[in-house]
Amino acid sequence: MQEPMRVPLSLPETAAANGCLSAEVPSGPAPVARWERRYRRAVIVTDVLATVLTSAGAGIALALLGFPGVPPAGLAVLTAAAVLWSLAGSWHPRVLGQGHEEYRRLGRGVFAAGAVLAATGLAFPVLEVRPWVFGVLPLLLLIVLAQRYLLRRYLHGARSNGRCLLPVIAAGSPATLRDLIARTRLQPHVGWDVQALCVHRSAGRISEVDGVPVIGGVDELAEHVRRGGYRVVAVTADAHWTPRRLQELAWKIEDTAAEMVVAPVLMEVTGPRLHVSSVLGMPMLKVSAPAFTGGHRVIKALADWVSALLLVVLLAPVLLVISAAVKAGDGGPVIYRQRRTGRNGTTFTMLKFRTMVVDAEVLRPSLADANDAAGPLFKLRRDPRVTRIGAFLRRYSLDELPQLFNVLAGHMSLVGPRPPLPEESETYDYEVQRRLLVKPGLTGLWQVSGRSDLSWAESVRLDLRYVENWSLALDAVILWKTVRAVLTKQGAY
Repeated sequence: MQEPMRVPLSLPETAAANGCLSAEVPSGPAPVARWERRYRRAVIVTDVLATVLTSAGAGIALALLGFPGVPPAGLAVLTAAAVLWSLAGSWHPRVLGQGHEEYRRLGRGVFAAGAVLAATGLAFPVLEVRPWVFGVLPLLLLIVLAQRYLLRRYLHGARSNGRCLLPVIAAGSPATLRDLIARTRLQPHVGWDVQALCVHRSAGRISEVDGVPVIGGVDELAEHVRRGGYRVVAVTADAHWTPRRLQELAWKIEDTAAEMVVAPVLMEVTGPRLHVSSVLGMPMLKVSAPAFTGGHRVIKALADWVSALLLVVLLAPVLLVISAAVKAGDGGPVIYRQRRTGRNGTTFTMLKFRTMVVDAEVLRPSLADANDAAGPLFKLRRDPRVTRIGAFLRRYSLDELPQLFNVLAGHMSLVGPRPPLPEESETYDYEVQRRLLVKPGLTGLWQVSGRSDLSWAESVRLDLRYVENWSLALDAVILWKTVRAVLTKQGAY
């Protein structure tokens, strides 16, 4: 089952007051929570403040350098451009604190602001919109992205501690409800707290599912929603749901504080690939094909090459120091070369700093019984073959840096699925084979979601989600999260 499409909703005032949700079934309608109003207000204020301070600071700096300063009218225009973030939807409650869509809309708003400023400067020369403004916009975007990230971290931290959650009532089959409950518990940052369930009578007499009480049948769902203070009505896949029944449910709860979300039957298809449109007078969920080629992929390849080249230049001293340390350790080779499977099943030689003893592959069969990884992977938490300098490099993922040259050669991308060994890829079934539709990456969803701590099934699911729903915005988010994963040494061994 795919994760339900999320609609940002609010916690009841009683929950906001005591900092967490009650375990009891809520009573009474749920008004907009104070925390949600405060959070949105904080986002808007910090965005506008960043716009004013960045533009003013740039103008002062240019004035000190002897360039013309910023006329008040130009500053006002630049400040007003922040409103375009609202028009682009980056202030909408539906995206605040939810996924990479928030960052994508921010980027779209900044580009729109640049277009508006250009048009304003041409139409009203008296405002003196000067060219330097267009150089400030990318800097402004970076600042706003950073402060949005910090606000989101605060919100996610509160949710991990049981605060700022949204009370949910869910309806569907026991199996899909169990999956939904498991996902909400594994990902508390989403903010969903499933408090009650409704199942079809054909499921038999069920009192609870994974500790969540079943309070009635699906026919009674609207009644429970109207009596309770639920903010989300999550409808999961069930053969008993019909378009008519879903429509009637939506009608019955439309005057309540609850929002209804329906989980599509499609697996792991989200974001830009889903489009709702009317066909033959019926609402249809259109699924576009995943983008494996085309303009966006050309932009990705260009961004990969330029970024890798800049990183190689900037990190050249670090690469030299690491090379010297590896060589001094035991006198063996600095670079470890290994055949890996790339896009469309082609093989290439992947480069890494050597972190093991020279005869590591010879010793591997004797360690097979101690394998800590699942599936076709081989990984040891305390691998006796790892050298002292190798352990340090692995802890901070520095051994992966030579793969920047694989990116320059076009074999890899900065972001993508994990590059498998040829013997691993030969065991792939049709589903897992889809990992090879794109270039493998230095980092990916699996690395920012637990790395070596993940099960084989979970790492495959994350890789497939990336392949199916790839976007430039998602790449940017993964790169940002990679820094945090590396610094915290999460799942590194």
